[in-house]
Amino acid sequence: MKNAKLFETHVKTKNLEEAVAFYQNLDLELAYFLKERRAAFFWLGDPAIKEQMLGVWEVPEDKFVPSHFAFYVSYEELLNVPDYLMKKGIELRPDFGLDTSEPIVHTWMPSASYYFKDIDGNSLEYITALNGVPKPKLGAIHLSKWKEAVQKTDIN
Repeated sequence: MKNAKLFETHVKTKNLEEAVAFYQNLDLELAYFLKERRAAFFWLGDPAIKEQMLGVWEVPEDKFVPSHFAFYVSYEELLNVPDYLMKKGIELRPDFGLDTSEPIVHTWMPSASYYFKDIDGNSLEYITALNGVPKPKLGAIHLSKWKEAVQKTDIN
């Protein structure tokens, strides 16, 4: 169905208790912990609405494959991500050949992101949509370059 929303996604971990502590450090609410099945579930967004969930499953190291998912945040929240993660002891990571001095813009959408990793090396991202017409020829650029490109388009 075209208008379906993503309700749940899953990542794997090599140590469930450490992963639970990591995601709780990101202020996610633990919804359910299944010790015998080595799984934990977290509500994303407003837990009263119960629209989104993250499942974390422990697997043996030889079965672990890192994955990626993104948390959607507002533009204002995205700008606070570096300070937020620093206070949590989590480092931003460069991506697409760009440093972490400002958000990375995916010009084909357009959206802006910061990337980081969980304790297992899963790639995580805080992302927000940007106003403006997609400009895929620009590739991945810093937010300041995106603003310059949009301003040039608006002037011409």
